[in-house]
Amino acid sequence: MATTAPTNIKKLLLPTTMAKAGWAIVEAREDVEGVPFAPGLRRGDFHQLLEDIAGIALGVQPFSDPELDAAPNLEVVSRIGVGYDAVDVAALTRRNIPLMIGGTANSVSVAEAGVFLSMSLARRGAAMDAMVKEGRWADRYKEMPIDLAGKTVLIVGFGKIGTRSARRFAAMETRVLIYDPYIYSETIRGSGYEPVQDLDEGVARADFITIHCPKTPETTGLFNTARLAKMKKTAFLVNTARGGIVDEKALYDALVSNRIAGAALDVFEQEPTPKDNPLLTLKNFISAPHVAGVTREAVERMAIVAVENILSVIDGKPNRENVVNKEVLG
Repeated sequence: MATTAPTNIKKLLLPTTMAKAGWAIVEAREDVEGVPFAPGLRRGDFHQLLEDIAGIALGVQPFSDPELDAAPNLEVVSRIGVGYDAVDVAALTRRNIPLMIGGTANSVSVAEAGVFLSMSLARRGAAMDAMVKEGRWADRYKEMPIDLAGKTVLIVGFGKIGTRSARRFAAMETRVLIYDPYIYSETIRGSGYEPVQDLDEGVARADFITIHCPKTPETTGLFNTARLAKMKKTAFLVNTARGGIVDEKALYDALVSNRIAGAALDVFEQEPTPKDNPLLTLKNFISAPHVAGVTREAVERMAIVAVENILSVIDGKPNRENVVNKEVLG
């Protein structure tokens, strides 16, 4: 007997940049249809595409009431990744729409990136590369690299990424401090690390600080002039979380005056960061274009999870673990 195609096909708005693994899941189903959109699409054109959409996977697009007004049939919003500061969670919650994120899809990748940037600062990777390319071998002893072994690392945020970062730094024979006011000290100690209750106290002890907390009103400007002043002159700061957690002007002042040894940012207050950002002129500063969670493997994992999140809601079985605003589930 011939099968009939479903009459109630639901449309899912998916970015053209999403990995093929995610698209393949949609294409394998007969009850949903993937509608592509290009990131950076004009807002008016984006709103037109939202008119009959049941689910959407977002990159870094802002999403709030104007987009929800344009999407009367929307059932679920899924982020390709874990950060969601560009999404108005309260607006979704008012309309009983779940916001879903990528779980642990890129946690390993971001943890590795934090270690990589810390090692790059410690071993003066960019400077050593320049010495060889410029034929300045005689300069290699002028500013010596340092070991991570025996140093103290402060990890800010002990979630999916922070926990993985801690394991990696501990394996490199560092002393690991954890600051996370939302995690019990017993939990941190039970994992083999030292909890710190006061952030400034941890900052003052650390040789390396790596940030893995979400961007919220509480954490915006967390590392400002006053907090950076608590750091050792020999210490390094790494941020792979979100731009704005570190005050860039304060960081520039601390670096240019050698009040701290160095810093690395994968995320900036404005992205792309302007070419004339003064941080980019400093030799004790390393930058990356918001790619800590972007590897070949992570991109595939994030696409799969983003689509599976949408389909879990369409199928009436939402993956609660990946829902941000769980109150909408009842």
